[in-house]
This record gives sequence, structure tokens and C-alpha cells, in this order.
Amino acid sequence: MDRSQILEHLPGLRRYARLLAGDAWAADDLVQDTLERACRKWLLWRPDGDLRAWLFTLMHNLYLNQRRSAARGQWLDIDSLSETLAAPEDSSDAALDLERCLQRLPAEQRAVLLLVSVEDMSYADTARVLQLPLGTVMSRLSRARSRLRELMEAPSATSANSANSATSASSAAPAQSAPTAKAATPQAAAPALRRLK
Repeated sequence: MDRSQILEHLPGLRRYARLLAGDAWAADDLVQDTLERACRKWLLWRPDGDLRAWLFTLMHNLYLNQRRSAARGQWLDIDSLSETLAAPEDSSDAALDLERCLQRLPAEQRAVLLLVSVEDMSYADTARVLQLPLGTVMSRLSRARSRLRELMEAPSATSANSANSATSASSAAPAQSAPTAKAATPQAAAPALRRLK
């Protein structure tokens, strides 16, 4: 095994870590921890096995371990933070981008979606990496795609509701303002979500 075999998988590992962790610094740490573990556990890798799947399995397991330990160690007193917490922005014009929508997916669904859609892994390889049955991978992928579609279309639904209220308001107004409201409706529609794999 030479260094070039691992180097060719680094872009995929970084991409997967970035989307899993949602933060560039945490992603870099996750990649480094994965490579360190790969060096320590090198004898466990079978030369006839898939190096890419092995590295992604190491990364996924490290990520789960880090999430569990972080969940155990963090306790916040909500009452003491209530003054500093800001309310979420309530702007119908602000559309959520894909990465923010991905971060809102449950971690189990996000991992399957990223491996299949972004890393272009087969269902069987994804099942091996995540140590799940094939049917569970397919089920989680279906739910993740549906939920992502809902999240991506949420801003357009909000703008459609505001367009509907504008149309109903224009019907109560004099007849000359109706064409203006109708002309604004097509512009309010958001672009459709590009279908994932």
C-alpha cells in the first residue's frame, strides 16, 4: 500500500466530512482523525478489500462516536441563555440553501444521502460502510430525498402563500389593480429542486 492510494480518496473524504459535520474546521479534524485511525488500524484492512469503503466506514464510525460524546458532555441552562438567544429570521424572501437543508436532515438519513448521491456509492457499498441492511439504506435514502425536497420547497411554499394572499387582496380591490397582482405571481415562484440521482 503506497501513499498515492490514500491520497486519491482525500477529496471524497473531505467532501463527506464537510457535509456530515457542517463546519470546515470540524470536517478537517474528522478527516485527520480518520487518517490517523487508518494508520493505527492498517493491519485490519484486507488488501483485496475496497480501500474507499474502508476509509468511509472509519470516518462514519468516528463521526458517530464524536456525536455521542458531544451529546453526553453538553448541558446548557436555557433560562440563563434566554436573553442572548436570537429568534430565527422570519423572512419569506430568504431561501434555504442546499447545505443548510442537508444539515436539517437526521444524521442517519444525511449519511445515506451523501454516500449515494454525492459520493456515488452503490447501495451495497453504502450498506457496508454504514453497517446497515440494504433495505434500511434504501428506506433511509427515500425518506431523506423526500424530506430534502420538502425543505428545499419550503421557501417557495411561503412565497406561494403570500402570492395567494396578494391575489385574494386584489380581488377585493378595484378591478384596475388585479392585473398587477397577477403579473407578480409568476415571478414569486421559486425554481424547482433539481432531482437527486
